[in-house]
Amino acid sequence: MNPPVIPPSLQAGLGRELGGAFYLHGSDAFRREEAARALVEAHLDPGTRDFNLDTIRGSEIDAETLASILGTPPMMAEWRVVVLHETEALAGSPRTREFVLNAVRTPLPGLALILLCTVPDRSSARFYRDLEKLARSMAFQDIGSDDVPGWLIHRARTHLGRELEEDAARALGQAVGPNLAYLARELEKLDALAEQGEPITTAHVDATGTRIPRQDRWQWFDRVAEKRYQEALDGLEILLQHGESGVGLTLGLATHLLRLGVVVDGGTGALEALLPPHQKWLSRRYGSQARRWSGGEVEAAVQDLLELDRLLKSSTFSDQHLLESWILKRMAGAVAA
Repeated sequence: MNPPVIPPSLQAGLGRELGGAFYLHGSDAFRREEAARALVEAHLDPGTRDFNLDTIRGSEIDAETLASILGTPPMMAEWRVVVLHETEALAGSPRTREFVLNAVRTPLPGLALILLCTVPDRSSARFYRDLEKLARSMAFQDIGSDDVPGWLIHRARTHLGRELEEDAARALGQAVGPNLAYLARELEKLDALAEQGEPITTAHVDATGTRIPRQDRWQWFDRVAEKRYQEALDGLEILLQHGESGVGLTLGLATHLLRLGVVVDGGTGALEALLPPHQKWLSRRYGSQARRWSGGEVEAAVQDLLELDRLLKSSTFSDQHLLESWILKRMAGAVAA
């Protein structure tokens, strides 16, 4: 039997070895808490877990109590785990702050100290830099909306052993947004609804009662990139009614077209090397779309988007009118060609 190690999904940031101090920080509380639970499970056997796990909050503890908790040895097990939430609440007390840094610098044998922290916005306090340097550190920043479908596809495979179709991931992401805790619960519902062995589809998403927009931004980008301009015109008003802004759509479309340009120049491999981890699955889709474009067409479309962005921020015309004008210009070019 292999000895226990840090879960593979965390090894890139935290290494393989158990024990010591772990500093989990960033604004994404869902993934941060999941990582903490995975570390607890890696260190503790269920039979002795109750004796060897302390969960505390920085807002509710002082240096003396923390010292007592950290100094307690493991009971009938190799490891004792202390999970400290709200580490940022200790930053205001020089004495407690120094005690925490010493505990991280020289952790006691048999102790795994897991510090969870949300660093205040624009803070430059040395305390957080020292924690990041002294402990095994991993950052969990909020993922962007464009990363949500890829995150959903990856989570369905790794946590549920289930394939989630790309269109279903996009529909769910558009309907829910980047709330990972809610998305994870929705995935569990979908897993229970779908038959064993079958992929999760948009029909399953709809059947759970999730309100799926009739048009989402990713489908709209695809329609433009596939030169289905009339469909893009038809879907534009729906997107704007769902709260999308002209500037947001223009920026998203510019990103999409620039990626098409990378494929036109260097192929799908060049694009895949540039995409963030949760978006690499898109390279195949971009590859099929890029065959419809020349480098000159991409360049002209992006230049027009720059002008469109300027007009959206300064013109009295509506977002819908200006975006429609950009699409109609593409349509005219396609007809002439």
